[in-house]
Amino acid sequence: MAERLASTPAAWFGQVLLYALFALIIGVFSQWPPYRHLDPGKALIKVSFNHQGKPVSACRPATEQELAKLPPNMRAPLICPRERSPITVEMDLDGTAALRHVAMPSGLSRDGASAFYQRLPVAAGTHRLAIRIKHDAQSPGFDFERQATVTLRAAQVLVIDFDPGKGGITLQ
Repeated sequence: MAERLASTPAAWFGQVLLYALFALIIGVFSQWPPYRHLDPGKALIKVSFNHQGKPVSACRPATEQELAKLPPNMRAPLICPRERSPITVEMDLDGTAALRHVAMPSGLSRDGASAFYQRLPVAAGTHRLAIRIKHDAQSPGFDFERQATVTLRAAQVLVIDFDPGKGGITLQ
């Protein structure tokens, strides 16, 4: 028969001491070191999007030789590329270039969405923004442009997103 451990006052005291030490450690690390989201007097601009660019080229009719090489069940009259255009984003802040980036499409065939995320801490106050996005490699220039003047308070977060259903570039 196994011996049962006795519940002595020393065992109770040891258990209370260990729980108090554990609670003290959790309490210390929940308050220290202090976390600061942003420096005082700063605001944050986040540029974030997940968008699929236009195809890199238009569909073209298949030639007789191309159709002859394919099984009968795969003979489509048009050949359309899978590859998508990269997304180019540029942002000027108060007349100076603040962001220039090309987001490549995801996927093995480069046929997925292009994703982008960037944080830009700025001084609180009024700023002029000019945002340009290109999602069609065949078009000259940018496909979407937006200029705005925004007033940001300290610790305020401005999110710049791209949603073609809402007219393109959105500021939230």
